[in-house]
Amino acid sequence: MRSLSKSAALACVSGAAVLCAGAIAAVSAKGVSYEDVADMLIAVMVADRTVYTTKVVNRLTKEKVITADEHFDDKKTLPLPAQMFRFGAELAADKTDKFSYSLLSLWPVNKQNAPRTDVEKAGLEFVAKDKDAKYTAKETLGGKKYFTAVYADVAVAPVCVSCHNAHKDSPRTDFKLGDVLGGVVIRIPMTE
Repeated sequence: MRSLSKSAALACVSGAAVLCAGAIAAVSAKGVSYEDVADMLIAVMVADRTVYTTKVVNRLTKEKVITADEHFDDKKTLPLPAQMFRFGAELAADKTDKFSYSLLSLWPVNKQNAPRTDVEKAGLEFVAKDKDAKYTAKETLGGKKYFTAVYADVAVAPVCVSCHNAHKDSPRTDFKLGDVLGGVVIRIPMTE
């Protein structure tokens, strides 16, 4: 079986989002609203995340070809979908300061993915009640003003549910397919 290096995999998954974000940031300066930019970014992120989760991780796990594990380097497995998402966010942050994004949860398996700001917490609580809704707010962090949008992160495949429910550090173990696991937080620096 052939495999991509970690850096090659990161470039493949996040490359489209970074290119898209650069184009969107340029358009935004000419009159597209912050909310529309965030909506376009989440469309790309959800598409990439869903494809990786359903077409790669879920399929290969179901066919018993290879599994995904948080210790993928040591165990020679695939990175978990949440890890791939974080790797993409880190790579995007290295390439642009026009936006940032993260995957957070009210029930984080990894404690570093808990909400840290009032807007993050309010947004996660809001989308947990309605997975089709989004939460938007303006916030000031470190003296800079941001447009912040929070979108639901939904369990799109059985592997999402089984991983969250079985993980030793999971504070919640009753997830079902289609449930909200957390949220994607997108921040765009405001110039106005």
